[in-house]
Amino acid sequence: MPQDPNFYIIIGAFAVLCDGIVSTLSLRGWREWIALKHAELDAGRQLPEGSSPSAASRIEVADLKERVKKLEAIAAGIDI
Repeated sequence: MPQDPNFYIIIGAFAVLCDGIVSTLSLRGWREWIALKHAELDAGRQLPEGSSPSAASRIEVADLKERVKKLEAIAAGIDI
């Protein structure tokens, strides 16, 4: 049976078909994952009107301001 030329044609066609199916499913999964990440990012950006920032974000902003002050002092040559 492996000596039959049609055997190799059928095996080759089957391999190409399987590769196409796997590639299509992988691409679909990738697109769905990207769509999920976009939805997560969009949900994180939406803040209700009139709401104040959370305590964690205020602490983070204060920490960043402190770092900026230290960097400005270093740039000016002042020891802190």
